[in-house]
Amino acid sequence: MTLPYKVWLGLRSGLFFVSYALITPFFSVTGIVFTWFLPFHVRGRYFVIGNALIIFCLRLFCGVRTRVVGELPVQQPYVALAKHQSQWETFYLQWFLFPVTTVVKKELLSVPFFGWALRMMNAIGIDRSNPRAAMRQTMEQGTRHLANNCNLLIFPEGTRVPHGVRGKYARGGAGIAVKAGVPILPIAHNAGRLWPPKSLLIRPGTVTLWIGELIDTRDGDPKALAEQAAEWIEQHCDKMP
Repeated sequence: MTLPYKVWLGLRSGLFFVSYALITPFFSVTGIVFTWFLPFHVRGRYFVIGNALIIFCLRLFCGVRTRVVGELPVQQPYVALAKHQSQWETFYLQWFLFPVTTVVKKELLSVPFFGWALRMMNAIGIDRSNPRAAMRQTMEQGTRHLANNCNLLIFPEGTRVPHGVRGKYARGGAGIAVKAGVPILPIAHNAGRLWPPKSLLIRPGTVTLWIGELIDTRDGDPKALAEQAAEWIEQHCDKMP
């Protein structure tokens, strides 16, 4: 990567992060003030408008487009298990899968504006240093949200991994799906190719978002179901550039 190209990417990425820094506080503060008393399915729609604006700015300033392969199922709710490579999927999937509750590390809930918005979106903040407590919390809160006809989004690798790398998949999401009696929706993408983990430089291009078929969890084994979803995700990630 040449120096002029890095500078060009830096300028474009900088414009995006400025827009992100303006959009997030605006929707966080106005959402808390004007929508706190509304039901989640109504309140959440306001916040995902902010996500949609962030996605629009990512395309406008950085040239990041999205190509969706497959269709979202009509049947809801479900537990979505998605690849975690970038910050892109945290914005896009909350908008794309709405109504949805996302499992995140608890530290994010303390981030000004961004964390406030996550709380208003009923995010489940877990302590990753205590896996057993995190599993109990996710099971309890996740099944409650699913019972209220809200999808559940989990990144089973637990943290962002570079494009082309396979992380360790946890089986907790599959266990929640089995307990709640809902299917699993595997999701693959290659956003890390354009926006790598911990990088402030965002490259132009097209993110491929691949939506799988629902996996039936009735009478299923969480370990086997988690492995089935992981294999599907990784196989389809390997098919992408």
